[in-house]
Amino acid sequence: MNEIDILRWLHILAMVYWLGGEWGVFQSSYFVVNRKLGLDERRRHMETAYRIDILARTGIILLMPLGLHMGHLYGFVPVLDGYIGLMWIGFALWLSLTWAAFFTRETDLGIQLTKIDEGVRYAYIPAVLLIGIGGFFSLGIYEVDAGNYWFTAKTTIYGSMLVIGLLLRFIMREWTTLFRVLDAGPNEQAEARLDWSISRARWLAYVYWIGIASTAFIGAVKPF
Repeated sequence: MNEIDILRWLHILAMVYWLGGEWGVFQSSYFVVNRKLGLDERRRHMETAYRIDILARTGIILLMPLGLHMGHLYGFVPVLDGYIGLMWIGFALWLSLTWAAFFTRETDLGIQLTKIDEGVRYAYIPAVLLIGIGGFFSLGIYEVDAGNYWFTAKTTIYGSMLVIGLLLRFIMREWTTLFRVLDAGPNEQAEARLDWSISRARWLAYVYWIGIASTAFIGAVKPF
């Protein structure tokens, strides 16, 4: 057992929490929008969804530094020579922000921290996509060649899935706001918005799962 074996194990765990967590959140969401249930019960299901989702969010964030660290050991990311520790500090700060938003999710501070977390993704997602796509043309931070394009392909699909993930995060953040409206009493407009959110999320989730599974397949099989 060596460093790369441990990193690979952690990488697999992060992927499992990402894929499994998203499935759990999706199933819980049906109860969140079910008007036949009492508001308190719907809130309990929303709480369950958030508790599952934080593990998925953790997995999403950890996948990139774990992948970059392994890529550096494989020789695909030489630019990280001497900067591995700095990279991990940066991702640790982002992960701390995500968990802080989770712990304060029912407050105005929590909503604000969630928006900051989303703001980080506005810069992070384009950067990941540029790194992944650039790798196919030997541009950017990756140094790969024929037979190793699986590494840059994984990064590109991962970045694409982050776009969908961000859209799903918008929906979950909106739940908190809509339930505050429902706390004041029945509101048909808020209920209609919840119904609309689950119908939109359903199709996004299907694409999301296929993309996540494809990322895992490429990493495991390394087909090109």
